[in-house]
Amino acid sequence: MRAVVMDRIGEPVAVREVPDPVAPAGGVVVRVHATGLCRSDWHAWAGHEEIALPHVPGHELAGVVAAVGAGVARWAVGDRVTVPFVCGCGRCEECRGGNAQVCPDQQQPGFTHWGSFAELVALHAADTNLVAVPEGVSFEAAASLGCRFATAYRALTRRAGVVSGEWVTVVGAGGVGLSAVMIAKALGARVVVVDRHQRALDAALALGADHVLLADGTDGTDGAGGTDGTDGTDGADVPTRVAALTGGGAHVALDAVGSEQTCADALLSLRRRGRHVQVGLLPPVAGHPRVPMARVIAWELDLLGSHGMAAADYPAMLALIERGVLRPQRLIERVVGLTEAAALLPGVADASPAGMTMVDPRLG
Repeated sequence: MRAVVMDRIGEPVAVREVPDPVAPAGGVVVRVHATGLCRSDWHAWAGHEEIALPHVPGHELAGVVAAVGAGVARWAVGDRVTVPFVCGCGRCEECRGGNAQVCPDQQQPGFTHWGSFAELVALHAADTNLVAVPEGVSFEAAASLGCRFATAYRALTRRAGVVSGEWVTVVGAGGVGLSAVMIAKALGARVVVVDRHQRALDAALALGADHVLLADGTDGTDGAGGTDGTDGTDGADVPTRVAALTGGGAHVALDAVGSEQTCADALLSLRRRGRHVQVGLLPPVAGHPRVPMARVIAWELDLLGSHGMAAADYPAMLALIERGVLRPQRLIERVVGLTEAAALLPGVADASPAGMTMVDPRLG
């Protein structure tokens, strides 16, 4: 099969022929029809995750079952499927309780084993982890659920418990952040979005964001606020501006980027007794990141981690997608082939997308 292969950390990747995977016992091989290009893939490329080289990245995927391993009861060749980016073992207490996203013996395609930037990918514990993709949901939309959309959905619904009328601050308007905007609005929340790029903020406005703030400069206005819902600001003023817009701070803040600055901006934008959800990875590049814990203590803030979403939680989300309440396909900016994905991967951290880039290995 053709796959994007990493031979060295932090160096260019290439598309080449590699052996086809074999379905493991209890698992399947999926022919990939769509897979997402995500910042988490860049973290692996940059060396922030433990991987064995050579390596094939890719963890958001949807496709058709191509082979079934021994012991699989629920799936057959030809089934349309997707999978969470965290795959549980199916045996432990967490998996049996529906919380495979924190399984202590988890597998993650694109991290613990070769992933989906390939024509075929092997997946473990299929009866625990695979999710059926309805005919009315495209492969691209289904693949977008695996990391970014599903992560945002669980972060806001199951972790933060957002309710109608609350203010939600979303820091970072990439795939997770824009997903969070769509989901928060569907829940009846009011949303402030913070990002470095005007194009990303425009996308957030199109999805219904109530206010957007530039995180590292002005938007070309006089700094007092634009005419299109945009407020010019700089990073130091983000929490102050959020407090002014929301009448004292957001009830919920979500850091969808994962840096010391974005974590602090999100946390400091909360009102007293607010809830902060950390979704963006915070790798200890220069020591562990500093977090304003004095504010956490004094204002009794809740700090919540959110790590994907188990397959057991997908049905409620898929039902909203089938009804048109949630439309993840609106977040897809473009679809590329493996060759272009290989070229794009090293620059993901510095890119300024206004949505998700999806990869179709069948395109070349």
